[in-house]
Amino acid sequence: MIPSAVSTWLAEQGYRDVENSRPVGGGCINNGVALQTTSGKSFFLKTNPHAPSEMFEREAEGLTALNQPDAPRIPQVYLVGSDFLLLEDLNPTKPAKDYWASFGQQLARLHLKTHPQFGFDSDNYIGSTPQINFWTEDGYEFFGQHRLLYQAKLAKSNRYFDGKELRKTEAFIKRLPDLVPAQLASLIHGDLWKGNAISDENGQPALIDPATHYGWAEAEMAMTALFGGFPSEFYAAYEDGNPLEPGWRERFPIYNLYHLLNHLNLFGMGYHLQVISILNQYT
Repeated sequence: MIPSAVSTWLAEQGYRDVENSRPVGGGCINNGVALQTTSGKSFFLKTNPHAPSEMFEREAEGLTALNQPDAPRIPQVYLVGSDFLLLEDLNPTKPAKDYWASFGQQLARLHLKTHPQFGFDSDNYIGSTPQINFWTEDGYEFFGQHRLLYQAKLAKSNRYFDGKELRKTEAFIKRLPDLVPAQLASLIHGDLWKGNAISDENGQPALIDPATHYGWAEAEMAMTALFGGFPSEFYAAYEDGNPLEPGWRERFPIYNLYHLLNHLNLFGMGYHLQVISILNQYT
């Protein structure tokens, strides 16, 4: 069902009636529908009647921030409400032959946009989990406290963690300065797995469903390898534009602990073994 605010906006903009609505799969949290109007213009509508009241507003802010020159394409935000987000329809199609190399180059350019502190102007969401973006000067403190410890405490509250596992996470956090090189705070998508990297109508790179903030670029790259991984030409092109410290691939599990903890909290004990395996590896 199309929210009344969306129907009103479409009429006010002169797009007339919606002649076709097509469900778009791929999301675990929200519902997606491609809307085709009688005027020929199409839109992408995300809805979730159970979403926190500000979730889509925070997503819209993140999309706007990611819209940078020479970076991956970002869908334009048209209208946002408490339970919906109306976006430009990118009409995804088959990736062009140079898609992955272009994507690596463009993501590297995005990561070159930096900030003196880690965080973002507002808290937002990773999936449906709150993501704390309190501005923090120290990257180790930011990642340790507002990423790992927040998720670990949530896991204990959800009864996926016990006290021993929480203490093990705290010990892991204390080791971060020894495990991870110092890095600038880069503008990152924040939830960059294959499902959030699409190709637009021209087969070129585009990003959707962000958890935008200024964080470690290496953490972003780690997420790309977590669920299936990206092709080698993506990583080669990225390194040409934004070289990372030696050993960056070996550090992926350190960063991906955050996303695995989040999946533990979202989807349950199926992710517990992976989380504990990483904690045991480094503590």
